[in-house]
Amino acid sequence: MTKDLRLYYAPDNASLCVRLALEELGLPYDTTLVDRSVKAQKSDAYLALNPNGLIPVLDTPHGPLFETAAILLWLAETQGRLMPQIGTPARMHAVQWMVWLANTLHPSLQIMFYPAQYADGDPDPTHHMATRRVTAHLDVLSAAQTADWLDSGEPSVHACYLAPMLRWAALYGGGDQWFDLTRWPRLHEFAKRFEARDSACKAASAEGLGETPFSNPSACHPPEGSAL
Repeated sequence: MTKDLRLYYAPDNASLCVRLALEELGLPYDTTLVDRSVKAQKSDAYLALNPNGLIPVLDTPHGPLFETAAILLWLAETQGRLMPQIGTPARMHAVQWMVWLANTLHPSLQIMFYPAQYADGDPDPTHHMATRRVTAHLDVLSAAQTADWLDSGEPSVHACYLAPMLRWAALYGGGDQWFDLTRWPRLHEFAKRFEARDSACKAASAEGLGETPFSNPSACHPPEGSAL
C-alpha cells in the first residue's frame, strides 16, 4: 500500500534526522535511496524535487519539502508533537534552538567535513577554523540553560536534529584527533539517552549505524547505498 510520505534519503546523511522524527511520531512512510556514489542527488529527477541538489526531501501529499529543519518543523506542527505548541512561552526558546541548529551548528559542520569546497587553496586552515567553531558551538550548547530539551526524557525535533550531528562530528570531522563527546558530559548523556529510544533503534537498524550510534559511533554499514 502506498503511504502518504516518502523520504528521499542516503544512509547517515541529514535524512537521518527526518527518519528519526518519522519513527518517533510513528508515521508510516516509504523510502527512496538517493545514491550518492553516482551523484544521484544532482540528477535532473532529484533536482526537480530539490533544486539545491541536497539530501533530504520528504514528499508529502502537498508536494516535496526540502531543508532538514523545515521538514522537522512541518512534521512537528502537523502532528502536534515534538515541539511546544504555538503561542506558548516554551515555543520561543524551542524555535530559537531549532534555528541555531540549522543556521549555526550544521553549517560549521559542513565546512569541517568539506573544507575544500570552502577554501581558496589549502583546505587545512579552513578545516582547523571550522573545528574551532564547532567546539565553541558545543561549549555554548552544553552550558545553555534554555536548551532544556537536552535533559528531557521527552522526544523533540531538536533531539532528532542534534543526535546525528554529534555522530557526524565524531566520524567525519577528524575523529578522535579532536572530538571526544565525553568532553561535554551533558551532551554525552543526551546521546546515550536518545539512542536508547525505540525510534532511534529502528533508524539505526535501517541504516546500519551500530548499537551506540550517537554516544560512541562506529562506521556506517548500510544495507543499501553509501553514506559518502
